[in-house]
Amino acid sequence: MFTPIRRRRFLQLSSAAIGSAAVATPILTRPLYGAEELPFKISLAQWSLNRAIKGKKLDNLDFAKTAKTEFGIDAIEYVNQFFADKGKDMAYLGEMKKRAADLGVTSVLIMIDNEGNLGEPNDAKRTTAVENHFKWVEAAKFLGCHSIRVNAATSETDFEKAKDLAADGLRRLSEFAKKHDMNVIVENHGGLSSNGKWLSETIAKVGLPNCGTLPDFGNFYLTKDRGPDASMYDRYQGVTELMPYAKAVSAKSHDFDAAGNETKTDFIKMMKIVLSAGYHGYVGIEYEGKVLDEYEGIRKTKALLERCQRELAITK
Repeated sequence: MFTPIRRRRFLQLSSAAIGSAAVATPILTRPLYGAEELPFKISLAQWSLNRAIKGKKLDNLDFAKTAKTEFGIDAIEYVNQFFADKGKDMAYLGEMKKRAADLGVTSVLIMIDNEGNLGEPNDAKRTTAVENHFKWVEAAKFLGCHSIRVNAATSETDFEKAKDLAADGLRRLSEFAKKHDMNVIVENHGGLSSNGKWLSETIAKVGLPNCGTLPDFGNFYLTKDRGPDASMYDRYQGVTELMPYAKAVSAKSHDFDAAGNETKTDFIKMMKIVLSAGYHGYVGIEYEGKVLDEYEGIRKTKALLERCQRELAITK
């Protein structure tokens, strides 16, 4: 039986899910929690361990094992920077795949960086950037991922011209990815891409169902400056604008108060926005704090997301 509060929450989320169905937001299977259905699943973004990997304390091949044994997480999001020269190395990719499969760990996506700007104004350079991503589409498909995360970077500053350029690069890449049943998803990652209106309109302009977004709770810096006085786009508005196209979500965290709440983002408020769009897939932990070590930061973020799961769970 629903309590009045649970029933109201269920009806609110159900109504929002129906309203977002027209834009093809994936409604994915939700895990069970006792007599309740959890509203989303938890994955681990490899960037959370970037210091350990860059410091040679953790090997990329051991990422799946670390996620499962250290944190009890059975879904992972790779970052291509940590195996940048292995995009076509089938033996290496095969070992990654085997290790994850042996542990029962799902490979969700690969985050792609340093392959050129998909919104590059120069046509030849934009084409090169698009084609540089092809190997990662194929690698992600081989690993069993559903998406590659890309950046809609451009040096063009005009709002409309930048949109046209990024949409062109994304469309061509998405057309290639479609042949592999893969999604191309864009993260708010600085500059115009951190303007929720610009990025959502760019995705709409692409007009392909396998081109979507990966809303990140924290990457709403509109300039290169990321200091305390940096120009920021409102994170709640931005996530709201990006969620209709979301195929993954990144729960960015930095610091926590004594009660275990993230100090920059109200996770409960943010997860209500995520769920109201009808999204019930993986939410990736991406810890970037400096106070706690990476392992403790991941554990704190996981605990906070698990609290969100419990508080927003739907009674069966």
